[in-house]
Amino acid sequence: MKKTEMLNSNVSKAIATIGHFDLLTINDAGMPIPNDDRRIDLAVTKELPLFIDVLKTVLAEMKIQKIYLAEEIKTQNAQQLKQIKALIEDDVEIEFIPHSTMKEYLSHPLNKGNIRTGEITPFSNIILESNVTF
Repeated sequence: MKKTEMLNSNVSKAIATIGHFDLLTINDAGMPIPNDDRRIDLAVTKELPLFIDVLKTVLAEMKIQKIYLAEEIKTQNAQQLKQIKALIEDDVEIEFIPHSTMKEYLSHPLNKGNIRTGEITPFSNIILESNVTF
């Protein structure tokens, strides 16, 4: 049995295939994720699992250098933004982009997976850009 926190085999596989600059998204329940092989649907019900819990677990497995967040999170979900900032390391760059642009990243060639959570608060979506561990 795995020793690390991540038990979901699809999320674990997506992380295992990531190289430097590759992407992984974690999304709220409403994000229109394409129905392709990158779709990883963890949503069980509203608020299960929560976005922040999934993010915390993924960050325990993945080294990141940059995150992308919707510009709208600043005013429409400041509490979630505060929680995200508390989880990321100080050297991780944060770039705010329009929510419409975030949707385009769901199909980006460097994107290794789109994780759907049960989160129901607005703009609870993040794009993680991978770093190297050496």
